[in-house]
Amino acid sequence: MKKKIAVIGSGFAGMSAAAYLAKAGHEVVVYEKNASPGGRAGIWHSHGFVFDLGPSWYWMPEVFDQFYADFGFTSSDFYDLIRLNPSYRVFFSDDKVDIPKELTELQALFESYEKGSGKQLEQFLQDAEYKYHTAMTDYVKRPSHSIWEFMEWHLMVKAFKMRLFTPIRKEIAERVTHPKLKAILEFPVLFLGATPQKTPSLYSMMNYADLVLGTWYPMKGMHEISKAFQKVGESVGVKFKFEHEVLEIKVNGNAIQSMTTNKGEVTADFVVGAGDYHHIEQQLLPPSHRVYSESYWQKRTMSPSSLLFYLGVSRKISGLLHHNLFFDEHFDDHAYEIYTEPQWPKKPLFYACVPSVTDPSVAPDGMENMFLLMPLAPGLEDSDDMREKYYHIMMERLEQKTGTSIKEHVIVKRSYCLQDFKSDYHSFKGNAYGLANTLQQTAFLKPAMKSAKIHNLLYTGQLTVPGPGVPPSIISGQIASREALKYFKKQERH
Repeated sequence: MKKKIAVIGSGFAGMSAAAYLAKAGHEVVVYEKNASPGGRAGIWHSHGFVFDLGPSWYWMPEVFDQFYADFGFTSSDFYDLIRLNPSYRVFFSDDKVDIPKELTELQALFESYEKGSGKQLEQFLQDAEYKYHTAMTDYVKRPSHSIWEFMEWHLMVKAFKMRLFTPIRKEIAERVTHPKLKAILEFPVLFLGATPQKTPSLYSMMNYADLVLGTWYPMKGMHEISKAFQKVGESVGVKFKFEHEVLEIKVNGNAIQSMTTNKGEVTADFVVGAGDYHHIEQQLLPPSHRVYSESYWQKRTMSPSSLLFYLGVSRKISGLLHHNLFFDEHFDDHAYEIYTEPQWPKKPLFYACVPSVTDPSVAPDGMENMFLLMPLAPGLEDSDDMREKYYHIMMERLEQKTGTSIKEHVIVKRSYCLQDFKSDYHSFKGNAYGLANTLQQTAFLKPAMKSAKIHNLLYTGQLTVPGPGVPPSIISGQIASREALKYFKKQERH
């Protein structure tokens, strides 16, 4: 029987779930607070510059390819995807390192810093490949309702082989000793929202995604993916209602009865909560139907927030690639100021993205499109003065490392930080990436996808399984759609 389904939020998880549910024959409407699709993967135009507001790394291309293929499309139907080479540049205090596309070149690079490390890298990546394919096949796509999903003997054997209880820092230290090589291998953990000491070795699978599967870019910008997902959804009948913010969810018994939006009352047989999980549960639901307490949420380990600057520069900048990591200060000091003693960092690491190096369409001729990102503890006090202080810190180091004057050529400047994440996305504590992937917050230890108190509500996105990032969000939407379809079949049988 055809169901009327409401999806709250048009991030990748929401659009993924919506498309699969509509393909199964249901009537699906996506209610989006903002004016365009993509959630955090939005777009901003200013003075001829086109800025991606959110994600800038295109990893795990097969996840996108599988999504498009499920609806009869390929990525080339929507955008021109190219692989970056070098993938990115890492600036150290006394050196800079370009990460090549070819594995043999990467091994030679490692050997130039530490004898024998090229072979160690090869073995490390072989282990990472096993983890990647095992996780994607046996673990990542499970709804993780309970521990019993993982109590199969073959899964426990694989969990042992994947060193689930070993920190990734320890595994990396067993392979290489040079601090720069360690930093390169620990870098992808930053996307998972935890320190290398607290991130399970399982997540070396991200090194495989980074160094083997590669770093890609969709020409015209990452927001092209958001537009593509909207088109896929619409091709199977999904309706999108933008600037429709859900303000309240009304419950009768153990079922959602209706939702109040800023444009009026709507009804649905089933709801997929693809916005911020904490906001939906703690602000939109009545207290009697909340599964988790506010104290539970306060005890969660969140991924970092970010201070960002979107900059239009009226000159070309030499010395930068598309992606640039500034590791010229101590990683552990900055991590301590995010996770252990939350505070504005004294000597921050940061990231500079210059998509106009690859894609001339995102900036006027002879100019550069750039954004700076500094990881930051969520929940801090955010002010214009603090933003400006760190703008100058990052710009001074940027100019020093590139030997180029940049600040005086900035003609477009927009800052974005904790308060903006809260106001635009109802982001819990202003976090940027969701829930940290610590061992204590993996799989069934994350906030549950299925509500224990409301039978016609499922959550999806970066605060539930499988975790933060664009590919995991796409997979989260797939899982949520499968669980919803199971629920509908169960209803029909009864």
